[in-house]
Amino acid sequence: MDRHFDHELAELKQKLLTMASHAEKSVSDAVNALVNRDLDLALAVNANDEVLDRFELDVDEMAINLLAKAPLASELRMVTMAMKLSQNLERVGDEATKIAKRARDLSKEPPLKLNLELAKLSLLVLGLLKSALDSFVQKDSAAARAVIPRDKEINALHKQIQGQIIDHMKLSPDNIQRSLHLLVAVKSLERIGDHATNIAEEVVYLCEAQDIRHADKG
Repeated sequence: MDRHFDHELAELKQKLLTMASHAEKSVSDAVNALVNRDLDLALAVNANDEVLDRFELDVDEMAINLLAKAPLASELRMVTMAMKLSQNLERVGDEATKIAKRARDLSKEPPLKLNLELAKLSLLVLGLLKSALDSFVQKDSAAARAVIPRDKEINALHKQIQGQIIDHMKLSPDNIQRSLHLLVAVKSLERIGDHATNIAEEVVYLCEAQDIRHADKG
């Protein structure tokens, strides 16, 4: 029974790792499509989102089956964390799809003449997501804790870019539709940062049995 449980738990972990890889690729493709105005890359993101949806359902089913076997405390944390992690990864995929949709729309129009630090924001978000997922793979609580304060830089840059776009909309009402596409895309980037932070917090819970979701992050 224990050996069978361990095998099923290992399968659950592997499913999560594969899902994480898909989510990371979706974000990478979406932001590259947005920054480089790559229509083909934007179109490829939708298919990956359907894969992530399926993964979330699979993880939930596997986790529920494991919960029915009354796991020990450390195993219970792993199983419950798996469900939360898959939920965050699925939402990351949803945000990547939103970015890709806006990238498709923007690629069909002339670029806005705005000096936005979009590439920097994209790199910060991708880096945060990768660090959060690496902390899970390595079960590294210290690395997970180091992820959390980095979200502040993303929030600040998002606010700056958002303000620039809104100012541009006021000055150039003819560009409102394209500006709105950009606003939605950068908001999705900011939300991906939030989900990466959630993942890091769950890793801390997994490793330390400490819930820091509502702790003061300084």
